[in-house]
Amino acid sequence: MLDGRIDAAERFLDAHPFERGLWLVVAFAAGIVLWVALPSRSDWIAALLALGAIAILALLAINAEKRPHLRLAVAGLAIMVAAGEVTIWTRSALVGQPGIARPQVSGLSGEVLERREEPAKARARLVLRVMLDGLADPVRVRVNLPYDKDPGDVAEGARIVLRARLMPPAAPMLPGAYDFARRAWFDGLAATGTVLGDVRVVGRSDRDTTLRSLQKSLAEHVRSRLTGSAGTIAAAFASGDRGAIAASDEDAMRDAGLTHLLSISGLHVSALVGAVYWLVARLLALFPWVALRIRVPLAAALAGALAGFGYTLLTGAEVPTIRSCIGALLVLGALALGRDPLSMRMVAVGGFVVMLFWPDAVLGPSFQMSFAAVIAIIAFHSAGPVRSFLTGEHHGPLVRAGRSFVMLLATGMVIELALMPIGLFHFHRAGVYGSLANVIAIPLTTFVTMPLIGLALVFDLAGLGAPVWWLVGKSLDLLLALAHFVASQPGSVTAMPPFETWSYALFLVGMLWLALWVGKVRLLGTIPAGLAITAMVLTPRPDVLVTGDGHHVGIAGEGSDLIVLRMGRGDYMRDNLLELAGMEGSLRHLDEWPGARCNEDFCVAVVLRNERRFTLLMARSRNYIDDMALVAACERADIVIADRRLPASCRPRMLKADRSYLANTGGISIHLASGRIRTVAETQGQHGWYRWPEPRPTLSQTHLHDAGAKTPDATVPVTVPVASKR
Repeated sequence: MLDGRIDAAERFLDAHPFERGLWLVVAFAAGIVLWVALPSRSDWIAALLALGAIAILALLAINAEKRPHLRLAVAGLAIMVAAGEVTIWTRSALVGQPGIARPQVSGLSGEVLERREEPAKARARLVLRVMLDGLADPVRVRVNLPYDKDPGDVAEGARIVLRARLMPPAAPMLPGAYDFARRAWFDGLAATGTVLGDVRVVGRSDRDTTLRSLQKSLAEHVRSRLTGSAGTIAAAFASGDRGAIAASDEDAMRDAGLTHLLSISGLHVSALVGAVYWLVARLLALFPWVALRIRVPLAAALAGALAGFGYTLLTGAEVPTIRSCIGALLVLGALALGRDPLSMRMVAVGGFVVMLFWPDAVLGPSFQMSFAAVIAIIAFHSAGPVRSFLTGEHHGPLVRAGRSFVMLLATGMVIELALMPIGLFHFHRAGVYGSLANVIAIPLTTFVTMPLIGLALVFDLAGLGAPVWWLVGKSLDLLLALAHFVASQPGSVTAMPPFETWSYALFLVGMLWLALWVGKVRLLGTIPAGLAITAMVLTPRPDVLVTGDGHHVGIAGEGSDLIVLRMGRGDYMRDNLLELAGMEGSLRHLDEWPGARCNEDFCVAVVLRNERRFTLLMARSRNYIDDMALVAACERADIVIADRRLPASCRPRMLKADRSYLANTGGISIHLASGRIRTVAETQGQHGWYRWPEPRPTLSQTHLHDAGAKTPDATVPVTVPVASKR
């Protein structure tokens, strides 16, 4: 029976010669993810040894004449997984930069490597190369320079002296939150911070900053020709500078599913390259003498490639833009050779090139969403029913137009279905009506706004660009009106708490199976994808969220608002707490919630879950508390949370999450009904970007203690059970 199944696998591989190689690239990406998921160096080595053993056994044990395809598949997949693991491990060792040990205020002297304007926040963001105490070599740090402290001549290449408050790159504030520390590790950043006091320019380096200066000048020129929100978005399209976009506009674009339009990505690069290719091909075709002596497609492809390469450099040569440029160059190469420009093999080659040089990009939403969108488009249009619909009989221009509209709408829905789980995994919220909004927004941006911006810049050379800029403004006003309208509709945004990584991985496996194979066998991919989506939808919302410093506590499940111990400053903490709770409401202070009682030092809250009552005791000051009163209060509480160390005599019934405990776990989310505790530390392992306390703890506690929790004391009064300070 086993031999029969093995022979069936061999026949299956033999029947799919063009799809087999695509899975080698998937295996390479899986090796990258495997290295991040495994916790320790010994695990990484063990995985490499196991993969090597699998490859050797496949080559030795599987008959090369009877089962050549299976033999090659098993060995090839094992080798590519190992190659992906080695690639990201090597990059981590080469570029990884440990962060500083603790917050500090330092005098800095160094060179400005990068300056990015953020007019919407009245500041510039500087990346500096400086020497820091305790480090032998110069490191890169990123600081925010408020405009009121900017002397006006702090440009890239300048040598400056300043004083700044520096922080280590931040680990995720809660389980499932954005991991800036990992991003900073691969970007080579040792610290982030804010400038204090005056900045003094003491010299200039001889480093070439022409491209950066050109990018800044272009963004300023566009904003000078087109004011308001339309000007800020036009500058983002032309130069990649998003710093001036208002927060309200960014939020509307995000909730409408149009954020991808603000990032220089495949859409922008493809629009430029395609326009240049079409224009050059048509111009050359007008001259028979030229068209008969050179290959017009090859010349047009070369012009498009040069335009795409120049645009990539001009917009900052970020990894997403480079990835898009590589994809566009592959399409041009296919067109020049007369091959199919949109194929899975082209996407696989582009993805492999990016992963080979920037393996860490696989972990980010930009890589995942852009490649998922392209794969979804190609897979959808290559399906048999879709090809039959597209090649059906034509019955006039109205039928053709209707067919095109139906395909545009269906393609948008397919892309939205593919991208929504990815967006929910990374951002915990997604626009529901994005497919409908993109039906209008993508053609508007590709065929109207981008060509008009290019035309306006050309006309500006002769001082005649004003009428074209007016048209650009109207097109962008329409785009923003669409974004705000869609985002304001009821149910336009869906929010979801962080779901398990295994369900997300299962979804990706199912979607890749559905996309990369052809024929009825691809439908098997709907099984894991469906199971994954079911698990995501059924993910319970955490009841209590506690940040890693113990300063911020959120209680969910008490209506549409998130109950918080402290309101915090600005929108950053508010947005993160709501997103990680999977809620769309607003924050409500614990003092205003009838289920809590507070004094100056502590708050007591009673939460009901599954007919069980849980008493939470939360510290909100660092004043001295009488030991006996504190011990008595801890005994009456199920969970105690504090941003300071509590004495060993404080023994709540279930959990004491004080400063010592949170130093070992990072931020935590608590599910009261199941007793499950999720921690930041359990996802980090021994990777260099996460700083464990010494000695490193063993995180064996993943559930609440159950002592006394089954029959809680129903007589616990809802009062503040502590003595006043003295």
